[in-house]
Amino acid sequence: MKHGSSIESLGVYIPNRVLSTEDLEGRLKLSRPLRLELLTGIKERRECESGEDSLTLGEAAALDCLSSSKFDSNDIEMIIYSAITRYVGGLKHLYEPAVSILLKERLGCENAICFDLTNACAGMLSAFHVASDFIERGMVENCLVVSGEYITSLAHNAIEHIKTPDSPQIASLTLGDAGGAAILSRCMPEEGIASSKFVTLADYSELCMAYLSPTQTGGIMETRMKEIHEASIIHAPEVMEEALSEAGLSLDQIDFLIPHQTSKQAIRSGKKYFTKYFGKMASNVVINLSEFGNTASTSHALALHKLLGEGRVKRGDRIMLLSFASGLVIGAMIFVINDLADKYGSNY
Repeated sequence: MKHGSSIESLGVYIPNRVLSTEDLEGRLKLSRPLRLELLTGIKERRECESGEDSLTLGEAAALDCLSSSKFDSNDIEMIIYSAITRYVGGLKHLYEPAVSILLKERLGCENAICFDLTNACAGMLSAFHVASDFIERGMVENCLVVSGEYITSLAHNAIEHIKTPDSPQIASLTLGDAGGAAILSRCMPEEGIASSKFVTLADYSELCMAYLSPTQTGGIMETRMKEIHEASIIHAPEVMEEALSEAGLSLDQIDFLIPHQTSKQAIRSGKKYFTKYFGKMASNVVINLSEFGNTASTSHALALHKLLGEGRVKRGDRIMLLSFASGLVIGAMIFVINDLADKYGSNY
């Protein structure tokens, strides 16, 4: 018997410390203002305080997720850690053991098999895709997907390297820290995730590169913003079409399109292009940048959690999560809101 899979609960964790775009931009040594807030729509983002790191962000989000779930820690059968960052004990990159093993121990998920999966900013949606496959094959009943993105070191490190407004490190200034988690569980096939499609276009892999800094604590990211945006927008419709076709839907039947949260201008440009390409558009295109910035692989979970908390999403609404990530990775996942709509509200 083929099973379906659905998002049973969501959790997020946002650090308390606020880093405003104005403060960050004020540290730049440029001859004229960058006007980053106007360009990106990002007023502020959150960053880790002392004692917080990728592991603690993920753990806090997972606990928030479990607090809204019908499953207890002992019920969890699989854990996938899906963040880019693997900082534990400050900005110390952990290679071994897998972060999912540490989460298993901290959360008390004694019965869970676990592994890490990294796919740049598409990591969390890629983990949803893999978890759904395990569930639909009947190999597990549920899976806890966790991401802890401690990524603001890229912004702080970029300050020292940005000399002109067209610096390849400008995109690093949009980043914010956050934890995200979701439990996917077995359901009837017609009630679950309707489709999930991904493609990697390696010809564009050099348009965004990140690595541990050889001279600073944390990382460095270099992005050719205009080129990666254009490549993403041009190739996204094919992936979207495949996802819509498998779900038996057209784009105007999507109630909420949640794209990866990069910048306000990029999202609006994509909306304009998709409207022209498809001749129609989703009812709502979500922009969730002002308070949190680009939180990498956690951005979709954070945006969806905020929509639910604001009471904007109701049972039966169709959601498309649209992922863009360096690599170049493009992914589209479509699902229908079930009792998630009843679990959240008045949280924002």
